[in-house]
Amino acid sequence: MEGLLKKIKTNVVVSSALCVILGLVLVFRPGLSMRIVCTAVGVVLIISGVMRMIDYFTARDGSLYSQANLVFGIVLAVVGVWIVMKPDKVMAIIPIIVGIVIAIHGLHNLQQAAELWRDKYDRWWVALILGVLTVGFGVLLVCRPFAAIDTVVMLIGLFLIYDGLSNVWIVSRISKNAKALRQEMEAVDVEIVDRER
Repeated sequence: MEGLLKKIKTNVVVSSALCVILGLVLVFRPGLSMRIVCTAVGVVLIISGVMRMIDYFTARDGSLYSQANLVFGIVLAVVGVWIVMKPDKVMAIIPIIVGIVIAIHGLHNLQQAAELWRDKYDRWWVALILGVLTVGFGVLLVCRPFAAIDTVVMLIGLFLIYDGLSNVWIVSRISKNAKALRQEMEAVDVEIVDRER
């Protein structure tokens, strides 16, 4: 279990760092051509997808999370390759694609919030709010048409930065809570052993 948590944490941190870096570039350099933006988004999706697939094949624990991670990884990688190969056809729908990915991340965050609630973490509701906001941002990108390309690029950048940072916070809370629960269990085990003596 501890090994799986470390792999999940590493995967999320790397993916989130890529999101934040790409987001910063888009916010501060919105004048970049949409072709470059398409290629960059495609590369990030490919890397994120491949990392999720690697996690699945190295863990092989058969859990529902691992299977969902594999499917999500394949989808991300395929969409990323398509974006890199056909940037001209994708430029008009980049906000929709990014919006869908961000909304999926938000749904995953909501699942993690539920895990924190089940583990009786005091601030589980913060993860819930972050998840709801992430889903909302994704839906906004999908549904709201923006006229100016620079506005679209900057908004995508802001959403990517937010998504990356919120993912890191939620996973750090899950990891911290899991560590605290493990320490409690070890303390109970020690107490039981002492009583038996």
